[in-house]
Amino acid sequence: MTVMYDRVALIGLGLIASSMFWAMKRAGIAGEVTGYARSGETRDVAREIGLCDRVCESAAEACEGADLIVLCVPIGAMDAVTREIAGSLKKGAVVTDVGSVKRAVIDAVGPHIPEGVHFVPG
Repeated sequence: MTVMYDRVALIGLGLIASSMFWAMKRAGIAGEVTGYARSGETRDVAREIGLCDRVCESAAEACEGADLIVLCVPIGAMDAVTREIAGSLKKGAVVTDVGSVKRAVIDAVGPHIPEGVHFVPG
């Protein structure tokens, strides 16, 4: 398959993000996948098992230059995470989420998405 995204950022490195990483790499749709987890222990484990091409020390760093950003964090963390990454989002990037509800995600994420960045609630 053709690479669809030069860089994908996974914010939150739990079960859903890890499944997405392996599926994207297997399908060949992502050139590089960066990742971030709040817990240093989780970041260390992610590095040890090869989860993501590059594990970053901040969510903002993981999002730099990303074409697709997938928020894989609890709904209650979406607002703070989106505030943190807003300045790192490039024009034309797509931000989506794996949250189980939509209204709360739209309310938490939508106001912080810069002009020129596309928010597609998952």
